[in-house]
Amino acid sequence: MRPERKPVVLLHGWSCHGGFFKPQFSALAGETLVIAPDLPGHGGTGDKAELAIESAADEVSELFRAENLRDVVLVGWSMGAHVAYSLVERHGSARLACLVVEDMTAKVLNDDGWRLGTSDGTDAGRNAEILCAIEPYWPQFSHRIAGRIFAEGSEPDPKLLAFAVSEIASADPKLLRPMWASLTSQDFRALLSEIDIPVHLATGARSALYRRDVALWQAEHIRQATIHTFDASGHAPHLEEPDKFNALLLDLVTGVR
Repeated sequence: MRPERKPVVLLHGWSCHGGFFKPQFSALAGETLVIAPDLPGHGGTGDKAELAIESAADEVSELFRAENLRDVVLVGWSMGAHVAYSLVERHGSARLACLVVEDMTAKVLNDDGWRLGTSDGTDAGRNAEILCAIEPYWPQFSHRIAGRIFAEGSEPDPKLLAFAVSEIASADPKLLRPMWASLTSQDFRALLSEIDIPVHLATGARSALYRRDVALWQAEHIRQATIHTFDASGHAPHLEEPDKFNALLLDLVTGVR
């Protein structure tokens, strides 16, 4: 790691793991320190920590302390963005240079007063059905989740899709269910105005999960917000447009942005 460059910590989405950031390791490992931990209930972490967003935030905070990480560029993709928001809420932002929030809302579930959750309109009632179905129907769920990662209206790279399908299908739904329950209980809308560091909102213009209004609303409520639109991407710009996403990260670690 070059001492003048900021370290990057990458937080993955629900049902995925740190290996989904391979393009970032390939591009940035020679430039700075890059870490992508497996969050509770995912990858190699399993059930070693409490299966909750708050616990995941505490684990990341402990990682910062153990590795003496400061001035961190913290990237949260989907669920990882809620872990990042929870970290700021619970531990503050003193060790952070900035946040990158990748295609995520401040509150996943929709209700009568909030329509900027998932674009399919999932509310508490529908979510109760999802929670009951995760374990018995995981093979079907996992294929649908993998497909919805990528841009609507286009065919994803076959190797990339096959990787996502295989890795998500191999996740343990018994561990994922409580993490989904925790994720869908979060509401960070009030937190946004309190965040005192730059926040970069990386949004996929063709996301199957969140409309562009989600990024616009967050930008209106965060003091130092910048929207970065990835026109050819869905829910995962870091996978679908890795060169553009990595260029953004390199600018952040070198202080260009």
